Amino acid sequence: MSNRSQRLIELMMTVNRKRKFTVKELAEEFNVSRRTILRDLQELSGLGVPLYSEVGPHGGYQVLKERILPPIAFTEEEAVSIFFASHALRHFSSLPFETEISAALKKFYFYMPGDVRDRIDQMKNRFDFISPTRQAKSSYLSLLLEAAVHQKVVHIDYESKSELTSRKIQPIGIYASVGLWYCPSYCFTRDDFRLFRCDKIHSAKLDESVKPIDLTHIHLGNRQAIKEEKHKKADFFVELSREGVQRCESDLSRRFIVNVREDGTGWIEDQIKLSNIPFFAKYFIGLGEDAWVERPPELIENMKQRLAKLLEKYKNNFV
Repeated sequence: MSNRSQRLIELMMTVNRKRKFTVKELAEEFNVSRRTILRDLQELSGLGVPLYSEVGPHGGYQVLKERILPPIAFTEEEAVSIFFASHALRHFSSLPFETEISAALKKFYFYMPGDVRDRIDQMKNRFDFISPTRQAKSSYLSLLLEAAVHQKVVHIDYESKSELTSRKIQPIGIYASVGLWYCPSYCFTRDDFRLFRCDKIHSAKLDESVKPIDLTHIHLGNRQAIKEEKHKKADFFVELSREGVQRCESDLSRRFIVNVREDGTGWIEDQIKLSNIPFFAKYFIGLGEDAWVERPPELIENMKQRLAKLLEKYKNNFV
């Protein structure tokens, strides 16, 4: 490989890594003239590297979102195996990155030697992966997968029991089963984990208004963590006025022991499941000043969020 070809490959990897740079920086790093770097950048742009130039004293070059990966050498067997890994999924009516998969396979096929292409053509007729006949179009697989990988919240319109509901979810991943795609997620609307059929999602977009929760420990290879999350408990303590004691003795005596002082005030000290926090948040907000939750912090935060939403609804009524 010539020095220039090697430099172009290294330059491609460098600009992908830096994302933003100046001609001077690259010239110094590669120990060549600015004119040489400008010529190399023009060639990279012609090869498809998406470069954007900015003028001005603080200007330079920037790589746009879609990066071009450097050349990678595959053996014949590796290239054929990648082709068939994707080819085996062709019966699915929906796939993440459908357009990109098709483009990648065309590139693989086009640049392969003639005898390898003949081999692939023969193998296609002698190898198949039959998927179930039950099929349904799922239009948002790539978005759901992106949200799962990057821990983002998605606003969806979901068909549930013959009605369309609006949900805010944080996907855990997507998987195919019996011909259909599914997306296990944390549902902020239901304050719990739910399983969504992807073909019943009528619209989906990223939602920056909701703060994601930490689901890094929950993934498709560890779905048992969802069950563990539902059963996870936290220490619970709430102070009660006399009226609060009476309400809790009436409503919660089957769940907790309500401790009563001589003056009629009291407290509850126990443990609660984190999955039950939405219920207790609504309940103790309903008690108003007759209850003061001291822990767990998850319950306090849930109550704050609910009160903030309630205040938002009425803020236009205040003078």
